[in-house]
Amino acid sequence: MASEPPGSRVPLGAEPASLFSRRTFIATATAVTVGGVAVASDVVPEPSPQATGAPVSGRVSLVVNGEGRTATIDNRTSLLDLLRERFGLTGTKKGCDAGACGACTVLVDGRRVNACLTLAVRLEGAEVTTIEGLAPGGDDELHPLQQAFIEQDAFQCGYCTPGQIMSGIGCIQEGHTRSPGEIREWMSGNICRCGCYVNIVKAVEQAAGTT
Repeated sequence: MASEPPGSRVPLGAEPASLFSRRTFIATATAVTVGGVAVASDVVPEPSPQATGAPVSGRVSLVVNGEGRTATIDNRTSLLDLLRERFGLTGTKKGCDAGACGACTVLVDGRRVNACLTLAVRLEGAEVTTIEGLAPGGDDELHPLQQAFIEQDAFQCGYCTPGQIMSGIGCIQEGHTRSPGEIREWMSGNICRCGCYVNIVKAVEQAAGTT
């Protein structure tokens, strides 16, 4: 009887290397497949409003510059877009559209807000004041802060000016005009790319009667 070559026998209870490798591969592949399914199941697309039955539009009534206005809007519409695109009040400017520059500042119930970050549908019954609603007599009778901006030469390109003025009025109404430093601090959310900050502070001081 011919002798078997060395290493041809497999010890009792042991598995051949090829069988071990095959089983290992199958187990690994199964784990990867299951893991892949688990990962894929975590990525669930967000249901559309139509699929969930949630309303995509709403009706909002508010008072803008003393006038009652009502509109049916997409629930995602910002106050800024409502003012500019639906009501034609383009004095409120769209700058960064992320709440960082202050160009869209308006007053809501007497408090200054960034219109680009405010959902219009949540303002039912609110009173909104924009730059167009400040002058009681039109161009012949400006708001004191508008007049102060002219006299103090507090603007250059003018793009940020409506937001600066609205924020300045809020600053005055809040009582944050006791010093130039305080005015700068409470006006710091309004950016002027032309760098007219010194004159803006002077204009707010003049309108507040602190000069």
